[in-house]
Amino acid sequence: MLVRARIPGSGSVALEIRDGLLVGIHDEPPAVASVIDLEGRFVVPGAVDSHVHLAHRFGADGVERGRARLAAAGVVAGVDLAAPLAAMRAFDRERWLTAGPMLTARRGYPTRSWGSQGFGLEIDDGVDARAAVDVLVDAGASVVKIPLGQGPTLRRSVLHELVEHAHARGLKVAAHALGDADVALAADVGVDVLAHAPVEPLTDDTVAAWRGRAVVSTLMAFGARPTAVDNLRRLHEAGATVLYGTDLGNSPVVGIDPEELEELARAGLSSAEILDAMTEIPATFWGLPGLGRLEPGKAASLLVLDEDPLRDPTTLARPVAVYVDGVRLESS
Repeated sequence: MLVRARIPGSGSVALEIRDGLLVGIHDEPPAVASVIDLEGRFVVPGAVDSHVHLAHRFGADGVERGRARLAAAGVVAGVDLAAPLAAMRAFDRERWLTAGPMLTARRGYPTRSWGSQGFGLEIDDGVDARAAVDVLVDAGASVVKIPLGQGPTLRRSVLHELVEHAHARGLKVAAHALGDADVALAADVGVDVLAHAPVEPLTDDTVAAWRGRAVVSTLMAFGARPTAVDNLRRLHEAGATVLYGTDLGNSPVVGIDPEELEELARAGLSSAEILDAMTEIPATFWGLPGLGRLEPGKAASLLVLDEDPLRDPTTLARPVAVYVDGVRLESS
């Protein structure tokens, strides 16, 4: 199959698709080939949402249904940052990753609030922490998530052991940390990524500690508070990697959130950086080698857009068509 379209920044090309993969990108299609002409529309890689809660939004038995709905809306991969153990089998570990339940202190977040039905696993000490990480790895976890603040928090020494063991098992560690002291603690114990742009003011030292680490945006999940937007701006300027994420489940938009894209722009990201934050950068950060770029060997998972996202990034939230592995999906 050949698809004629425009690539932002590169002009019109013919994408050659075979067996679900991009196998060639041609300035002009071969003379003998039939071509699907998208009539000047733009194509970009499918989106990756780096913070979702599919079991919370769709139910523990509805993860696959949620994956399908998101894919049809343009989110072809994602990272679920809290799900019950029983729901973990529904994540394929190739495009849909999960942390399983957060590892938390006794009566810690989120076990006494929205996550009371298995979204947190309570532990006490370093022995518990290592054993819990092993349980998550065996159940299919691709990342470990810890909450800091908002109730009882694991001791610093336990957090050190937990993070060290997770890294030894090949997993990144994400932290739910919204205030300065908790964000600083996350940096101190070796956390790789903040699950949210923090909502309380950060000191310059804390911002600097996140250089070379990552932060998921989720600005709209907290009403796009000015402090959170400013924190994300400062973290970005200091050299933190910004990943697009919505906190679906605690946020209502099933698909790409145009307001999240607007807030990323308000936090100082260029249109190209916004596109990268939901495609190439998360694919690299989370280890999704088949996604994130339009190049031979990558999956033919594409968004078709009416407008150039380098001029208006919110057009990413309005795909006129979505292809996953070369198959056009019907919107749900």
